[in-house]
Amino acid sequence: MKTNLGTKFVVVAFFLCAALLASAQRSALQIDPAKSTLKFTLDASLHTVHGSFQLKPAALQFDPVSGQISGEILVDAKSGQTGNGMRDRKMNRDVLESESYPEISFRPDHIDGLVKSFGTSSVSVRGMFNLHGVERQITVPAQLDMENGTWSAAVHFTVPYQKWGLRNPSTLFLRVSDSVQIDLVAAGSVAQDGSKASGR
Repeated sequence: MKTNLGTKFVVVAFFLCAALLASAQRSALQIDPAKSTLKFTLDASLHTVHGSFQLKPAALQFDPVSGQISGEILVDAKSGQTGNGMRDRKMNRDVLESESYPEISFRPDHIDGLVKSFGTSSVSVRGMFNLHGVERQITVPAQLDMENGTWSAAVHFTVPYQKWGLRNPSTLFLRVSDSVQIDLVAAGSVAQDGSKASGR
């Protein structure tokens, strides 16, 4: 009798764990552009340039058990602003060539580190970063915050943009760094019921 009860307990526990894992595997992270932004810092000989870009609506599918993540984070390349209209037009026309390359994207594929179901987690995110039509794999540190029905992720990394085929805007009297510092914050809602997140 005790053996049967023990067997039943093990079976129930197994299916309960399986159900919890299946639920965790169906996490959908919606990206809200109103709560997300990409800021950049570019060192120059006369001053430091600060600017920002807007993110587009998108979504990620995340499996906290395996660390696998899919989807993409989309940035509107034409939305770049530095507070100087002439500089912004030059950046879009001559550097980003945003008419030909209207989007900057990051397609994460794996998260290394434990992602807490609630609170802050320090992890590493691996994926493909696409800039100016060139796609390369990067791994970046990230702070991931999970709340009740919401999430946010803060990422900082450096892009040696000249190596990605972008023009250095330096002139005879103004020298500009060949690398730009990126601070990306993505945030939005979490779907816990297993429904798929919508894409573009």
